[in-house]
Amino acid sequence: MAETTLGFVCVQNAGRSQMAAAFAREERADRGLETTVDIVSGGTEPAKQVHPEVVTAMAELDIDISDRDPRAVSTAELNSCDVVATMGCSTLELDSSVEARDWALDDPHDQPLETVRTIRSEVSRRVQALFDEQVATH
Repeated sequence: MAETTLGFVCVQNAGRSQMAAAFAREERADRGLETTVDIVSGGTEPAKQVHPEVVTAMAELDIDISDRDPRAVSTAELNSCDVVATMGCSTLELDSSVEARDWALDDPHDQPLETVRTIRSEVSRRVQALFDEQVATH
């Protein structure tokens, strides 16, 4: 069982939370934390597919999320997390033991690639900072 579970949630699980989960998987691997960090990602109303502009922006960094499917996330799953980052679109009610953070990121859906890149950079920065903080405290 992992020491730390990080959750990334948005409404559709088709943009911001997909980017965050992908960056988290990269961070976890880069830091050799595969056995100590679990990653949960999902949406409250999942879309049918990851937004194409998000797939394109992540592919620019050699991160392939084209095979990812948006999925529903349960309250129970989120309550098993140590930290849940929402993307500025959540009304989740989590247990008091879960640290909820609202990252308040713009939605990349139907945005120009330049805008998606800016959002992508901010997601990457926040995921890295979250790992820096969580690894230091666990």
